[in-house]
Formats: sequence, structure tokens, C-alpha cells
Amino acid sequence: MSIGTGIVLFVIGAVLAFALNLQLDWIDLDLVGYLLMGAGFIVFLIGIILMARKRQTVTTVHSGVDPVSGANVAERRTSTTPDDVV
Repeated sequence: MSIGTGIVLFVIGAVLAFALNLQLDWIDLDLVGYLLMGAGFIVFLIGIILMARKRQTVTTVHSGVDPVSGANVAERRTSTTPDDVV
């Protein structure tokens, strides 16, 4: 989601900076366009970095003897890092 948001911000900023030729007294659209392009680039990089992070899986094994039946018991637990860490 953040990669797409970064691209959208960058495109809107490029349109404001390069395609529109409006002069308004109260706002500089070129500056707003450049700011949106910078923000879009940063959001895009953050999205790439978060997507490229390695998933980590931890497996824990406990073994023992059941006191009632005397049988060997092994317990295995696996935990992974969630995909949507914000």
C-alpha cells in the first residue's frame, strides 16, 4: 500500500510542478509539487524497505516424559513475524 501511495504522491507532485501553469498569489504550486514529489519518494522508499525485510521464524521444541503414562512427549511451537507491522 505504501508503494502505491508513494507513486501517487510523486505523480500528483510532478503534475503540479511541471504540467500546470497557474499563478496564484496565495500558494506556489511549483513548491507544493516539489514537496509532494519528495514525500512520494520517501514513502516509496519506506515501502520498499519494509517489503524487503526478512521474515523471521522461530521454532521452539520442548521434550519430556508424561508423568501419567510415562511416554515421551515433544511440544513444538513456531512463531513468525507478522506481515503488517506498522
